[in-house]
Amino acid sequence: MNPSKNQTVLAFMAHPDDAEFLCAGTLIRLAESGWKVHIATVACGDCGTTTETPRSIAARRTKEAATAAAMISATHHCLGERDGFVVYDKPTLQNSYDLFRRITPSLVFTHAAKDYMIDHEITSLLARAASFLYAAPNVSAFPLREGSCVPHLYYCDPVDAIDPLGKLVEPTTLVNITDQLEKKTEMLACHASQREWLRAHHGTDEYIDSMHRHATMRGKQMGVAAAEAFVQHMGHAYPHDDLLAGLFGE
Repeated sequence: MNPSKNQTVLAFMAHPDDAEFLCAGTLIRLAESGWKVHIATVACGDCGTTTETPRSIAARRTKEAATAAAMISATHHCLGERDGFVVYDKPTLQNSYDLFRRITPSLVFTHAAKDYMIDHEITSLLARAASFLYAAPNVSAFPLREGSCVPHLYYCDPVDAIDPLGKLVEPTTLVNITDQLEKKTEMLACHASQREWLRAHHGTDEYIDSMHRHATMRGKQMGVAAAEAFVQHMGHAYPHDDLLAGLFGE
């Protein structure tokens, strides 16, 4: 398999349900187009509760994430870090390199570089590091697979589409997910444990309605009912063609 024929996408996110909020519609479109889809979280969701123990909520949220991924025949992975303790250090970098090496993605989604919580920002840095270097033979003990490459890298919208200082993020790419919104909603609904948590900690009463409002807002920008927004990473050695626009003609 050469890089141009490697249709493998990895959503590398901080917590269970992040992918469903931010890029599941696009993942569904990719799966419908024949792409192999992987959804990974760095943390297991052990702080996403006001009533359960860390072990019980982590087990519950991991199961919810796997159930959601299975809806689009995706594979779920978790690096097993704790919520609020995601750090950019040698062990976590190595685990990230190893995961990328095993998956061999040619397309990667991750959090915005500047987001409302540090777990998201550190996860973004880990994704950036691993996407750049996973194809280097000496970075991991896992075999270098055919099709390894510096992938297309896209940053998802932050929640509410604003950076930590309240500035609206201007996307480079919008993807129409009107036809995929129903399944995206079903995937997000798998994370039922988070409704009470978001209500108690974030002041958000209905997480599905919140996702719909965001999708509708981005959809209006491209004249459709619902969309997801991304900013493409354009650093040296990364592909500069807009793969998503090329795939979906938007």
